[in-house]
Amino acid sequence: MLDKYGPWAVITGGSEGVGAEFAFQLAEAGVNLMLVARKPGPLEETAVKARALGVEVRTLALDLLASGAAAEIIAAVSDVDVGLLVHNAGANSHGHEFLDGDLAGFQGVIDLNITVPLALAHHFGARMKERRRGGILLVGSMAGYLGATRQSVYGGVKAFGRIFAEGLWLELRDHGVDVLELVLGVTRTPSMERAGLNFDLPGLQVAEPAEVAREGLQHLADGPVWIAGGNAGAVRHRSGTDRAGLALGAHEAMMRLLPKA
Repeated sequence: MLDKYGPWAVITGGSEGVGAEFAFQLAEAGVNLMLVARKPGPLEETAVKARALGVEVRTLALDLLASGAAAEIIAAVSDVDVGLLVHNAGANSHGHEFLDGDLAGFQGVIDLNITVPLALAHHFGARMKERRRGGILLVGSMAGYLGATRQSVYGGVKAFGRIFAEGLWLELRDHGVDVLELVLGVTRTPSMERAGLNFDLPGLQVAEPAEVAREGLQHLADGPVWIAGGNAGAVRHRSGTDRAGLALGAHEAMMRLLPKA
């Protein structure tokens, strides 16, 4: 891990949930960390735990929707060698039906999931390509396989992320750089808990953050896409040709998962 993806990793959304687990597991492998997240309190708590594992950890409390956010991240690690980029920040920050929301809010969803990770991948990927080693891990979502109410834009950007990862994987696979989109289903993260997901729904496949992060790191070289949490069968189902039937069926399931939606 250290030889291929070290000595430094940048993790966005690195303060809690899957992002924090990426930090801990990479720290255990000896990789130094640059952790980026919006809330300074949880960010520093994760940094303290990671430092206790024997690595150097820098933190940057930053809203990725702020102007110049990508440039600020790049500047914060300009003096070190970054061998791994993990873009884990990518929530549905404006979860409204399209005509009831506002375009500025939806632009934030686009920037968080497309504009910022593209800027980071472009910068760090170029350096990895030049030195012929490294990795780019983009955390995706099953939402990118099927349209859903209140997720029309979010699902669209997650679909973009997967297609982008596949293309970038093709471009970098002969240059020693691994590219992976790690597709998440329902995962017991603080953000999903805050969203009010009913984790106790009978038959619901729920993954744990540590397991998901471990899958991503173990399969980083198995790109371009890895479906985490035992959800490969569900993804195959969502990729069928009866789009209306699939969308309606998934909508009914989502209403049970989010009864207040």
